[in-house]
Amino acid sequence: MKRSTPIAIALRSIAMAAMLLIVGLPSRPALAFDTSAEYGVLIDAATGAVLWEKDGDVQMHPASMSKLMTLSMLFDALKAGTVKLTDEFPISEHAWRAGGTTSGSSTMFAQVGSHIPVETLIQGIIVQSGNDACIAVAEALKGSEPEFANAMTARGKELGLTNSTFANATGWPDPNQMMTAHDLARLARHIIYDFPEYYHYFSEKEFTWNGITQHNRNPALFLDSSVDGLKTGHTEASGYGLVVSAKRGDERLILVLNGMKSEKARAEESVRVLDWGFRSFKKYQLFAAGAVIDNAPVWQGTYSQVPLVAAGEVAMIMTPDQRKAMQVAVNYSAPVPAPISAGQRIGTLRVTAPDKPVQEIPLLAGANVEQLGVFGRAMSAIRHMIFGG
Repeated sequence: MKRSTPIAIALRSIAMAAMLLIVGLPSRPALAFDTSAEYGVLIDAATGAVLWEKDGDVQMHPASMSKLMTLSMLFDALKAGTVKLTDEFPISEHAWRAGGTTSGSSTMFAQVGSHIPVETLIQGIIVQSGNDACIAVAEALKGSEPEFANAMTARGKELGLTNSTFANATGWPDPNQMMTAHDLARLARHIIYDFPEYYHYFSEKEFTWNGITQHNRNPALFLDSSVDGLKTGHTEASGYGLVVSAKRGDERLILVLNGMKSEKARAEESVRVLDWGFRSFKKYQLFAAGAVIDNAPVWQGTYSQVPLVAAGEVAMIMTPDQRKAMQVAVNYSAPVPAPISAGQRIGTLRVTAPDKPVQEIPLLAGANVEQLGVFGRAMSAIRHMIFGG
């Protein structure tokens, strides 16, 4: 028999554990909020849940925001041990001409023929948005910038950046250098959580190389103390954009905006949208890790019931209005035949809320239940025939 049981959330409370089962990952909310940016997306960093978007999956020119992919490739090499922070990469004539002082683009002012430590190149890319540093990294890792760009596209697909293609390491305008706001947010999340040992570079406000001090181009770093990254971008084709992340208390948000008309608009919108996001969305715990969500009747077991639990904490990122209208139910086939092993999937927790897709979370047996012996099973069958249930 199929059984569906509504759950009173407020009555359940057990100590939290580290593992999370956050409800809301594929959400596409339709909340009334607008921005002067042409493209935008706001996600909950811990889960990747989309909280708000404006043409978030439409391809756009990412400009220097695509340098995050260049950095991700370098971080991959550092993590694999094929590169060390103390290694030195050469600055070729191509890196100097295409990304150095003669290029008219953002540069860390690296001298042609010099060798620069990898850690310094990271700072030159993040703080100074150095195109010369990006090209040096590309040539050192893959031999040439075109080969590096091919590798960027392939690696991006592995990371789930399905709407991104790369033609260079710098973000210089090119018809094949395209990303979406959503892909940039995914990439930022990947960097924050998969390379925490390098994330601190994104909060550096200035960096000096070759006797020239440059300030970080991320305006939100100077306007909001909760902001600690990541990258800005600007070309004629893209307008002004940025990828920014901020942490307030236990909550971290990642925001991508692009297509703004001025540096002033970029600075103001980044802080305004972040403030709105932190005010509007909260993480609501539905069930703590290990909490007994329901008890399912057992057929011919040494216990008459088996507790149903989730694999970890169940929480949902939503607005207060969505929380008020949320409905939660448990579905399973009853009775559950013994024997039952702890961790065995028994049913499903179903969560619905306005402007969010239905979420289904596996419910597992919270304990072992042995099968009765031959005599016990016979008596159980007789009781069932007489009394039912």
